[in-house]
Amino acid sequence: MNLKTTNNFIDKTFTIMAEILLKIFPATFSEKKAFQYYLDGLSYQENGEYIEALKNYYQALQIEEDLYDRSVILYNIGLIYSKNGNYLKALKYYYFCIFINPNFSSALNNIAVIYHYQGVKAFEKNSIILANSLFQKAKFYWIKALKIDPNSYVEAWNWLKRN
Repeated sequence: MNLKTTNNFIDKTFTIMAEILLKIFPATFSEKKAFQYYLDGLSYQENGEYIEALKNYYQALQIEEDLYDRSVILYNIGLIYSKNGNYLKALKYYYFCIFINPNFSSALNNIAVIYHYQGVKAFEKNSIILANSLFQKAKFYWIKALKIDPNSYVEAWNWLKRN
């Protein structure tokens, strides 16, 4: 079984379990509807259908009331924008995510990655002051992410040791 097959198996298993939970879990209609939009968004995102994924995530955000669940949806929206190179929009959604859930280490890490990437680009253009400012922002967010989840983000640890 290759990795793609494993991921698809896990995704399909998750989807089946989620659908069962939707049917038996005592939740309001709106909670179930929000969760269904979220699941549909995940499915579209997994298949690279980002426009459809975003439509579903935005629908879920309009209905979802639970703050933790909202932070996960916002994070996934950030992932899509980041994947498509729209880093400013991705940062916006990652910031929304950590505003709601300050301990969302993956969002903190992704913010740091974007700032680091922008710092590298600025450095390549000889904008040293801007590059250093962006690297400091990356450092700030990586430190926050690593305080929450110290056993993750090996590249961040390595970069922080060198800088």
